Amino acid sequence: MLDNVQIELLSHAGFRIKTDEKTIIIDPFRLEKEFEADILLITHSHFDHLDPPSVKKVKREKTICIAPPDCHEKLGKAQALRPGERAEIGGIKIEAREAYNTTKFRSPGHVFHPKGLGVGYLITVGNVALYHTGDTDNIPEFRDMRGRAGVLLLPVSGTYVMTPHEAADAAKMINPKMAIPMHYGVIVGTAEDAKTFKKAFPGETKILA
Repeated sequence: MLDNVQIELLSHAGFRIKTDEKTIIIDPFRLEKEFEADILLITHSHFDHLDPPSVKKVKREKTICIAPPDCHEKLGKAQALRPGERAEIGGIKIEAREAYNTTKFRSPGHVFHPKGLGVGYLITVGNVALYHTGDTDNIPEFRDMRGRAGVLLLPVSGTYVMTPHEAADAAKMINPKMAIPMHYGVIVGTAEDAKTFKKAFPGETKILA
C-alpha cells in the first residue's frame, strides 16, 4: 500500500488499484473472481488485455470505461483517450500514453503492436502517480515520463513486449520510486523474467504474486 493506494496483480497484465473511494481495474484477464470496478481501463484489443468474460465480472452499470476505439465493439460504451489526452474521474487523473513495438515483429515489417493500436495509462491518485505502460517496447516517449511516475508497471516477458533487460533500461530512463514487472507467467514468459528484471534494475522492484 502506498498512501492508501493498494496495488494488486490480478493476472498477466491485469491489476486492481484500490483507493479509499474508488476501484480501478486495468486489463482484466482470466479472472476467477468478480470485482466491482468504478473505472475500467483497457490498453488495447488483444485477447489477453480485452477479455470479455473477465470484463463481465468487473463491469457494472456505474463503471466508467476508457479504452482505444477498436475495443469499443467488444467492450461497449467507452471513452477513448488518445496519447496525451486526459480525463479526470472523481479526483483520479488519467492520461493516455503511447505504447507500441519497435523491435517485436509478427512478420517482416509488421510489429505485434503498431503505433496507434494501444495505449498506456498514467494514473494519478492523490500523491501517487502510477504508470501502466501497456504492451510496448522501450520507446522514445519514455523520456518524457522521467520523474513523473512513482510506480511503474511494465512488461518483461519479451517476444511481444520488452525483454527483462530492455524493461530495466526503460525503468532507468523513467526513474520510478518502485517498479512492478508484469506480463509473464500466463501466456509467455516466466517468473525468472521478473527476477532477471529485478537484478538488472538498480531501483526498488516489487514482484507481485
